[in-house]
Amino acid sequence: MVCGRLPWPHPDTALSAVTATTPTAPPRHPAQGFTLVEVLVALSIVAIALMAGLQATGALTRHAQRQSDILLAQICAENELIKMRLARQMPGVGDTLIACTQADQDFAVALAVRATPNPNFSRVDAQVLKDEVPVLRLSTVVGRY
Repeated sequence: MVCGRLPWPHPDTALSAVTATTPTAPPRHPAQGFTLVEVLVALSIVAIALMAGLQATGALTRHAQRQSDILLAQICAENELIKMRLARQMPGVGDTLIACTQADQDFAVALAVRATPNPNFSRVDAQVLKDEVPVLRLSTVVGRY
């Protein structure tokens, strides 16, 4: 007995007979493009990133404005304290409110002169306000000349 394949039907002829009688369908191409869910997820990720960038930009703008206000308030406070020193006399004890305009912005400088245990010195506090909101506070000691 011979082991192995039988000569009939030959594998190539059997396949060719089957394919000749069966109509061929056009080859299937994978779907092209994105699904609606994929597009919506991508849009939501972009929207979240843009919102984070917008918040960071707003925080930087507020910080820059705050720095500008502090710089201008420091100029106002130092001007008033220097005026007091240049007067070459002891300031009177009490509170004074002085208007100050820097870079077209209006500030108010509240000067508070307080006595110290040593009668030759007075403590002077200059608090700068913008729209009645404290911006900066400087303190110094003025002595008798």
